[in-house]
Amino acid sequence: MSRLQVPEEENLDQSQQALRDAVVGSRKGLGPEVWGRGPFGVWQNAPNVGHPALDLGAAVRFDTALAADVREVAICSVGVHYKAKFEFAAHRAIGIEAGLSADALDLLAAGEDPGWSGELDLAHRYTVALLLDHRVSEELHHELVECFSESGAVELVTTIGYYCLICLTLNAFEVPLSKEMEDPWPEI
Repeated sequence: MSRLQVPEEENLDQSQQALRDAVVGSRKGLGPEVWGRGPFGVWQNAPNVGHPALDLGAAVRFDTALAADVREVAICSVGVHYKAKFEFAAHRAIGIEAGLSADALDLLAAGEDPGWSGELDLAHRYTVALLLDHRVSEELHHELVECFSESGAVELVTTIGYYCLICLTLNAFEVPLSKEMEDPWPEI
């Protein structure tokens, strides 16, 4: 049970309704009830911050030059770092759709080396270094820029930061998994 109740749809005020409509409009394929799940349900209680957060999320998910599999490596790595059950479960499925191996994602969730190489390994190493050390070495940053360009580096760091917000939101409000999601850390 979440620490915060999602307002009933018929009780939404104008700004909550605008956020609901934006979520449903931008997250097609997830069903009309998506507006009340995950971080979106939390943000229904503060649409003044929820709507800008939704817009940033749309930018990092749908409007960067990063390949989908690279983006999902970063997102799933953040989810594992925070042990954000909802986030990892949701993006594990999205990552598989983007071409990531289910086995590699399961290894990641178990705290083991997922065995990625090339761009995927670089995105993972950069994300982990930034999360654990709160900065990255000059060499690692140069490697990232050489691979993804300066713009791609900004996009990756913004993606990492945005999903830190998501994971912290989900964990703070103890957002439960949806029925169709598999719990990656049932012991927590």
